[in-house]
Amino acid sequence: MKRRALLESSLSVAAAGIVSTSSLSKSENRTQDGGGVLSVFDTNVSLFRWPFRRLPLDETEALVRRLRELGVARALAGSFEGVLHRDCGAVNRRLAEECARFSELLPVGTIDPGRPGWESDLEECAGELGMRAIRLFPNYHGYALGDRRFHALLERAATAGLLVQVAVALEDTRTQHRLVAVPDVDLGPLPEAVGRVPGVLVQVLNDRPRGAYPEALLDESRISFDVARVDGTDGVARLRDMVGWERVLFGSHAPFLIPEAALIRTVHESGLAEHELRCIVGGNAERLLFDKA
Repeated sequence: MKRRALLESSLSVAAAGIVSTSSLSKSENRTQDGGGVLSVFDTNVSLFRWPFRRLPLDETEALVRRLRELGVARALAGSFEGVLHRDCGAVNRRLAEECARFSELLPVGTIDPGRPGWESDLEECAGELGMRAIRLFPNYHGYALGDRRFHALLERAATAGLLVQVAVALEDTRTQHRLVAVPDVDLGPLPEAVGRVPGVLVQVLNDRPRGAYPEALLDESRISFDVARVDGTDGVARLRDMVGWERVLFGSHAPFLIPEAALIRTVHESGLAEHELRCIVGGNAERLLFDKA
């Protein structure tokens, strides 16, 4: 199918709130040379309700059904509740309970290092809840990546063996509610923060690269990036060229964004070599989460 037809079909599906396989299906997730169906690992989905409007796939059953139709075998699932709810521990427990209903979903706990007791929340994520990653919203929770609280969190996450996901943005600044307007997270201090914590692994979510990244960010191999908000038909390839294919992971930001969009950019438009494509859509995430020493 042509890109325009794919996108128009996907957008009509999203607007109607209907899950359909007409726009993109598991059987179409093939490598460029037809080498076989890809098994996709989506590192960036969220459950429950976005606080400011209803989304077409904000019921877990509908989201999982669509992911299955698209060939997503695993997904790291955070919680929209973690953005504004004050009790992250309760948010994480609800999330873990919901994810337990679906074999594809791996829960990702929210940690707010500005609130009392965040250390216990992190320990619960790594211990009782059996999570492999945590997700941070620095702009909504009011701290910068050069903050000592962020450094303390990285140290504890490294000790616990947790991947740290940093959401640069959740929504375009132009569409935010006027009473909850937050800028994108400044990634400038991130390389130094990561460099000071041996063993920590960080994934940047929802960044929209504008030009080249600073050298320090390019040089820090323990920082990886998802593809959810890259622009253009060559966006994934450009990100690969900047940071290397080993540091690019598939992420859709579903259900805020339709998952088909990221798949089209990655599988159908990127022009990646087969080994690069397989690593980006699944292998790199498997390595970060399951092959850590």
